[in-house]
Amino acid sequence: MLTLPWIILFLPLLAALGITLATRQNQKLSANLSIGAIGIGFVLSLLLFIRYLFNDGAVPEQVITWLDVGSLKVSFGICLDSLSILMLLVVTGVGGLIHWYSQAYMAGDKSYSRYFASLSFFTFSMLGIVLATDFMQMFVFWELVGVSSYLLIGFWFEKPSAADASKKAFLTNRIGDFGFLVGIIMIWGVAGTLSFTELKRLIVEKPEALGTFATMAGLLVFCGAIGKSAQFPLHVWLPDAMEGPTPVSALIHAATMVAAGVYMLCRVFPIFTPDALMVIAWIGGITALLAALMALQQDDIKRILAYSTLSQLGYMVMAVGVHAPAAAMYHLTTHACFKALLFLGAGSVIYALHHKQDIWQMGGLRTKMPTTYWTFLVGTSALCGVFPLSGFFSKDAILASAADTIHGGNGILFGIGILVAMLTTWYMLRLFLVTFHGKARTNAAEKAVESPSVMRVPLVILAVASAIAGFIGIEGFTSRDLGIEFHSEHNHAVLAMAFNLLALMFGVSVAFTLYWKAETDPVERHHGMLSSVLRNRFYIDEIYEFFILITHETLSYIAAWVDRWVISGLMVRGAHGAADLTGRVLRMFQTGNLQTYAFLFVIGIALVIYVIIGRHVL
Repeated sequence: MLTLPWIILFLPLLAALGITLATRQNQKLSANLSIGAIGIGFVLSLLLFIRYLFNDGAVPEQVITWLDVGSLKVSFGICLDSLSILMLLVVTGVGGLIHWYSQAYMAGDKSYSRYFASLSFFTFSMLGIVLATDFMQMFVFWELVGVSSYLLIGFWFEKPSAADASKKAFLTNRIGDFGFLVGIIMIWGVAGTLSFTELKRLIVEKPEALGTFATMAGLLVFCGAIGKSAQFPLHVWLPDAMEGPTPVSALIHAATMVAAGVYMLCRVFPIFTPDALMVIAWIGGITALLAALMALQQDDIKRILAYSTLSQLGYMVMAVGVHAPAAAMYHLTTHACFKALLFLGAGSVIYALHHKQDIWQMGGLRTKMPTTYWTFLVGTSALCGVFPLSGFFSKDAILASAADTIHGGNGILFGIGILVAMLTTWYMLRLFLVTFHGKARTNAAEKAVESPSVMRVPLVILAVASAIAGFIGIEGFTSRDLGIEFHSEHNHAVLAMAFNLLALMFGVSVAFTLYWKAETDPVERHHGMLSSVLRNRFYIDEIYEFFILITHETLSYIAAWVDRWVISGLMVRGAHGAADLTGRVLRMFQTGNLQTYAFLFVIGIALVIYVIIGRHVL
């Protein structure tokens, strides 16, 4: 049993290497290697989950010394607790279904084998984050996830938009990762350890262990999550990441990259001070609201789901900030199921419509694609928080935790949570009604047929998971390893449930009023300025571009001037010119004439005598 987590971790890496080095020309074998590796990983993860339950959670941490330099001791190990085992099931389970689905979606692509090699490497990188025992190991795999996302988002690199999106994702994450690295260094400098277990023990025994740097270190670590989980103000990369293949979008949004930031916050939750948690809560709340507003006027089916992911990640981060990491992990797990379902459902629609993604070019698909329709309805309902689907329970847990902030005189976060719940229902029903109901708006929609069974089976499995995941008891399962007490009944659960129900009903009413059998968007038609602001994402990308022009571009021009005139001109060419001139002057004295040399010799002796006599006289 002790070797199982190592097998789960390294199987995808071996699959990626095998595909790259040996089976690249055999597409079917490459896909089977990738799917087999993650499939075996899921089965072994289930065995670890069963063992964990029967052993009452007692699983020893496996650690080997990786680096030992002076006081710096870095280990490479396996951490098996409720958080990591839950994430193993999410990554291998949801990820496995996405791998399976990809067989049909990517069929005929010239880089089919490269796609599956990249998927396996992405899976390996995420599993490394999940099983990490300390900050250094996590950071290494954190960066590998960044590389993997770069490869997959830019998979169709011949498209300029895909290449730009991959660079944008990579560079934006480097900003957050820089803060993350500085935070790690600061924690090591103050605490003398990077081990999660040692840090937790140290902080429990001595809450002030990190001293005056505690809040700053916590917020710098949080910068990593701002990048990976696409929180404001580094959220701008995630919608553009839709340029990758749709299964990649499902994997990034559901089971891997964006989940890494939330998982990291929960894993290191004890290091955050109350002040740091308050900042985290507000960043999450602001992100949830901004993204929900942006989603209202997007027309690309994948971008609507992308902004939905941003909003739901904001919910999770807000949950961590209001001292409810168990609720955050709860929503992360249920969200992985229904968001993967929604993205794969969107992929089914895109596949049937020959890669059209504008919802206003769809319509009437309810009868033509029944399996996609009903499974998409389940995913939409779960995301909106319809009882008794999984999203109802996990979202209610977050809202109930946010409602507890009312005791501190701050009910704004709870209000934001309720408003986001209403907006979620609004934009998701807009997507659902325009895509599947009404009449077909294009010839492609008129001739659409249901996707092949290899794509439909994962949709059905994910629909079942989205329906029942709320009953598994995930919040209580993770609570003990998070170092918090779990209460099955919140003081404000009834308040949260009532307001959530009102938000759901209001959102349904607005969406049906505006979009039932609508041919064009009434918001754009009657409120053009508001629609333009939302459609252009509050012009945040344009604002960033402006500041890049006046800062980055200005600095580049200054650097070019210094390089040309100071370094190359004055220092390099100046030194070269001075040496050349000196050489030319000295060469004038090398005449080959004996009389000239005798004359110079006499002058030299005269100068020496003058200096010596002059010194004695003075």
